[in-house]
Amino acid sequence: MEKSWSFNIGPVYFDGAVLVMTVLTCAIVFGLVIWASRKMTLRPKGKQNVLEWMIEFVNGVSKDNMGGTESRRYSLFVFVLFAFIFVSNNIGLMTKIETANSLNYWKSPTADVGVTLTLSLMVALVANLSGVKRFGFKGYLKHAFFSPAAMLPMKLMEEFVNFLSLALRLFGNIFAGEIVLSLVAQLGNSHIYYLPVAIALEVLWIAFSLFIGALQSYVFILLSTMYINEKIAEED
Repeated sequence: MEKSWSFNIGPVYFDGAVLVMTVLTCAIVFGLVIWASRKMTLRPKGKQNVLEWMIEFVNGVSKDNMGGTESRRYSLFVFVLFAFIFVSNNIGLMTKIETANSLNYWKSPTADVGVTLTLSLMVALVANLSGVKRFGFKGYLKHAFFSPAAMLPMKLMEEFVNFLSLALRLFGNIFAGEIVLSLVAQLGNSHIYYLPVAIALEVLWIAFSLFIGALQSYVFILLSTMYINEKIAEED
């Protein structure tokens, strides 16, 4: 069974592969945005056109769930979420670096449940803190959990389920995709006769995984904007 290399600073242990791949993902997103936004013109083309299309797509998702005014306040947060998750989902498809003792040095950050739980926690914090800012602390508690008061247990359970499902849905899809890729690679390594079949399956599965990675990025920001809007929406 493969495992990631790790290191410790005092009593705290870190997953080295996840940490390095997360930093690399951030660098890729930052670098691509800087590269695509250089020398922008009034008539976008090429790389600028792709960047603007991505921004318009994310803004469209936010606007559909939060309305025009609210979506502008969270547009940068949602775009960064989408870009980070999209690159994270797909970076593990590029290659695989593994030592003889099955230490994995290259993986998608979102194939680690700790990363997806952190992303989900970020969304939960933004949603709840935005609600507190909108209604005040007491007003927010009443709006989110005590309307009506008898629903408090259900509201608390819903909060926990929303947080957990947002993280596990993303993790499960990306982790399963990487497991299948590893199994196909092992098939190709098992015997020379299986190599052509393994290559064909690998190419097909990578194409399918790219689609799933893009879809899960969309689903994450879709649910995130719905979750945030639920916390800040005024009652009729």
